Amino acid sequence: MVDVTRSSLTNKPQWNALKTVAILIATVLALPILVVLINVLIGDGEVWQHLYQTVLAEYISNSLLLMLGVGIGVLVIGIPCAWLTSMCDFPGRSFLSWALLLPMAMPAYIIAYTYTGVLDFAGPVQTFIRELTGWRYGDYWFFEIRSLGGAIAMLTLVLYPYVYLMSRAAFLEQSENTLEVSRTLGYSGRAVFFKLALPLARPAIVTGLTLALMETLADYGTVQYFSVNTFTTGILRTFYGFGDVAAASQLAGVLLLFVAMLILLERYSRHRIRYHSSGMKKASNRRMALKGGMRILACGFCLLPILIGFLLPVSILAYWAVFKAENPGTNFLQLAWNSFYLAAVASLIVVGLALVLSYAIRLNRGRVVSVSVGIAGLGYALPGTIIAIGTIVPFAWLDHRIIDFVRYYTGDSIGLIFSGTLVALLFAYTVRFMAVSLGAVQNGLGKIKPSMDMAGRSLGMSPYKVLTRIHVPLLKGSVLTAMLIVFVDVLKELPATLVLRPFNFNTLAVRAFELASDERLVDAAPASLMIVLVGLIPVILLSRSIASHIGSSK
Repeated sequence: MVDVTRSSLTNKPQWNALKTVAILIATVLALPILVVLINVLIGDGEVWQHLYQTVLAEYISNSLLLMLGVGIGVLVIGIPCAWLTSMCDFPGRSFLSWALLLPMAMPAYIIAYTYTGVLDFAGPVQTFIRELTGWRYGDYWFFEIRSLGGAIAMLTLVLYPYVYLMSRAAFLEQSENTLEVSRTLGYSGRAVFFKLALPLARPAIVTGLTLALMETLADYGTVQYFSVNTFTTGILRTFYGFGDVAAASQLAGVLLLFVAMLILLERYSRHRIRYHSSGMKKASNRRMALKGGMRILACGFCLLPILIGFLLPVSILAYWAVFKAENPGTNFLQLAWNSFYLAAVASLIVVGLALVLSYAIRLNRGRVVSVSVGIAGLGYALPGTIIAIGTIVPFAWLDHRIIDFVRYYTGDSIGLIFSGTLVALLFAYTVRFMAVSLGAVQNGLGKIKPSMDMAGRSLGMSPYKVLTRIHVPLLKGSVLTAMLIVFVDVLKELPATLVLRPFNFNTLAVRAFELASDERLVDAAPASLMIVLVGLIPVILLSRSIASHIGSSK
């Protein structure tokens, strides 16, 4: 008993069953990435050569332009809004500070369907213009929503909250004394922002920008619907059109390079520039009071992305769903049940595994477990198309080996057990969203004092009992938060679901995509609205968490 306690006090890494289980789980979760990389090396090159000569340049250029456009857009919206709501005082600031997060609940493909229905040639806006002026097609210019520019606009509207959230947190953490000293030295408000506050917040801004660009690379529904050829559309087109897993994996390998560059950029920004809080008063204790027209301008600037990124699309979807869409009938209930069932089961699996992995790190401070768990969390940085391809290949191989084995010894033929079933889909969800759950659980565990572990072990509890009887009750809030976030992310996930769903099995996201692809935008409104409304739950919780964290500084 004493030896166990001393081992805990010295924090020496020890090999135990939990460490083995954690490494095994991390290895299995890394399987899709390994499969993609192996297929990159073993491909015969014929289809790849065709892709290289025909469409690869277009995939690269469109993906780069999409990232460039979205990157500029989220910075232009996110940083000024964060500065205004955290450092300035104007009418409606308290409301706008949390309402600016609302577009996070709107999946990009859904806002794309909504604005297409309104702004397309047959939509009410252009129809009204033609009726009012008597013009015909070609007589006037109007923004083409189904274009690369349209995709950039749609993704910017729903992804700017990543930059806003990170920037706002960085601005709020800056010392009031530092900013006041800069003003006494003759710095204007603009100079304080550009020469002091912005450089101090640069690491956080780069982190938010990296997250937004990763989501841009992972998007499938928007670019597919707008006919913008990027890597995500190319991977699925190669997989289904050519039936060549190796060629699809080779495209996925190129996309992995883009993702790796973003990860390295984010880590480089944090490594090169580090600022620490001085413990002084936070800058939010004393905001700059805007006057005259600047008050109206600030309020309007912050209100605009909320209006066009959330309020207007939701209002349109609600109108279509109530007054225009066909009665979805009992089929809609089945779709809702499929979506909620998948999301619930996936969230339980993901959070359960996250508890095991996080607790393994707590018990074993060695590098092996930390690196293994870090690899297990890489899935969130990967597009769903890559994870889907990396999942279906080993699962199909395993299914065929089982079928051959059963046929050889019994003569019977059994169906697919893993691939083409919910097992493959749930595995892909676990790989994709493990990082989200790990972050919440590890944050909760970090708040529990190590003395609680020592007390439990001194009473003769095994590590399993310490986890279930001491940590889990204390982690209830973190666990529920993680489950809720994973639940909503699974509900919105589209590309992995499209590839791996069983035959004749649909979800709300897939149904909305199918109806939109058939130009039945109005009929897609009920499913789309349901996804958005459920997505509001974690956004509201996030807003409340931020409000409670900074409430004392208001």
